Amino acid sequence: MAINQEKLSGAESLRKTRTYGKFRCHNPSCMGRILPEPGQDQVKCPECGMEFRVAWLKPDFPRIRGPVWEVNKKIAEQANKKKGGS
Repeated sequence: MAINQEKLSGAESLRKTRTYGKFRCHNPSCMGRILPEPGQDQVKCPECGMEFRVAWLKPDFPRIRGPVWEVNKKIAEQANKKKGGS
């Protein structure tokens, strides 16, 4: 176990790795970080292309409300066709 020279608690050392104003994509095979513009209602993941609705708890603090079903359904159908599914 490494000795923490700065004498920080576990929570304090984890705070340095937090990203404020970003969230992760909810696609389990992606999990990329998404940074929406302030006030944006929908955001698209730059990694996989899935789209999500965004809620703003504070002017600079976004949270995912849920997926944009029409877009994500189309992406899933295209991926299924590539795999040779029905």
